[in-house]
Amino acid sequence: MIKSSENIKFHDKPSSWVIRFAPLITGEVLDVACGKGRHTRFFLSKGNSVTAVDKDLSGLNDIESCSRLKLIKIDLEKKTNKGKNPLPIRPVGSVVVTNYLWRPLLPHIVSSVAKGHFLIYETFATGNEVFGKPKNPDYLLNPRELIEAVQDELFIVAYENLFSQEPRPSVLQRICAVRTRNNLKPEVQLIY
Repeated sequence: MIKSSENIKFHDKPSSWVIRFAPLITGEVLDVACGKGRHTRFFLSKGNSVTAVDKDLSGLNDIESCSRLKLIKIDLEKKTNKGKNPLPIRPVGSVVVTNYLWRPLLPHIVSSVAKGHFLIYETFATGNEVFGKPKNPDYLLNPRELIEAVQDELFIVAYENLFSQEPRPSVLQRICAVRTRNNLKPEVQLIY
């Protein structure tokens, strides 16, 4: 748990999808496009070390001194467009991404998952344009797009493409997948 001297405050509730699979996560977590840090805060509160990446880290000013937090300020889209992987080079442990899509970054996200660790990804999908932002197809996943992004490298634990009422009406696509050790099928039930 968080030491009281670190004072982690939650401003927004973590995603129910992240909460559902968080018990699988051990060790280091990479929070990609972390925003105000709702998942950074959540995993810190569970005792994980977290690397939080975003172009604006001002929403994390109140916890920047936390000993288990590493902040990386970077514009992921500009760096990726230059052909570079803007994420840490080595696999970092587990990776969490919510409410963010930049397609050129997807292969780098998948390759950042270490053996025995998980990818938890949730963002908006085609159909969301009826309910509000984002409406631009560049920021909406196509059906099965997350499956296609991970299927050659990760084992899919769970996948959904659905309409959700929470936190607001939207169409979401989400996946939880694991990079197995020695390419063996993990002993988990497939739920999709």
